[in-house]
Amino acid sequence: MNASRRQFGLRALHIAAVLGVAASLGLGHGNAHAQEKKTLTLGATAGSNFDQLKLGIKPVLEKKGYTVKLVEFNDYVQPNLALAQGSLDANLFQHIIYLKKFSADKGLNLTDITKAPIAPLGLYSKKRKSLAELKSGDRITLPNDPSNLARALVFLEQNKLIKVKQGVDPLKATEKDVAENPHKLVLTPIEAAQLPRTLDDADFVVINGNFAISSGLKLTEAVVLEKTPDHYLNVVAVKTEDKDKPWAKDLAAAFRTPEYRAALDKHFQGYARPAFLQ
Repeated sequence: MNASRRQFGLRALHIAAVLGVAASLGLGHGNAHAQEKKTLTLGATAGSNFDQLKLGIKPVLEKKGYTVKLVEFNDYVQPNLALAQGSLDANLFQHIIYLKKFSADKGLNLTDITKAPIAPLGLYSKKRKSLAELKSGDRITLPNDPSNLARALVFLEQNKLIKVKQGVDPLKATEKDVAENPHKLVLTPIEAAQLPRTLDDADFVVINGNFAISSGLKLTEAVVLEKTPDHYLNVVAVKTEDKDKPWAKDLAAAFRTPEYRAALDKHFQGYARPAFLQ
């Protein structure tokens, strides 16, 4: 064997060794690397959404070998921005209408992978015990983000406090779309997380369930609770590029486990649930 052939043989052996090491590290197969992801960072708003992850989902994923970090948020903006930027793998705090609108407005590629329970919207008061005690000119504070503002107006209409203009999309209604206000109610939109703090000043407050609970309120203390339609159930969101990855499927599956259902039955009674958890 001459010198050139000997050098070629050595180079071939070197390349084979490098490829062998790469294969053993999973560098040669993207899917194998994706399947090895075993650390998940999940975000949720304070209160029942965060507690659902802590008590019902984290234990299930840990049994499957995942390390789960939970991040708590106190607003409806940062969880989706953090998800899109890669600080989170998934979040739980919003319904599908909000997710679609926020994603479209901000140009984000986010997708829902499963529905989840939600604490119902409620009408709370420190000054009135029932709607029968409502007075003309009472002030009602309600969420100011577009999807939950529309939701709150429909809620008030269902309880015969106002009437929204005919032909207005109930998913997009604003306070300017109120056609009839027989009690001359003063409707004041406020950032959702701050609504519990307005209980001392307002006569009635429409509060999202998670923020009601995180502030120390109980669902049973509401003057009236929303009968939550499916499109206002929570969803778990991920980046669209991640929706078919093994960890995302494991996360979605965790919401259908007996362990998660047991956590709901024990800690989250009265919550609106998707059909698969009825």
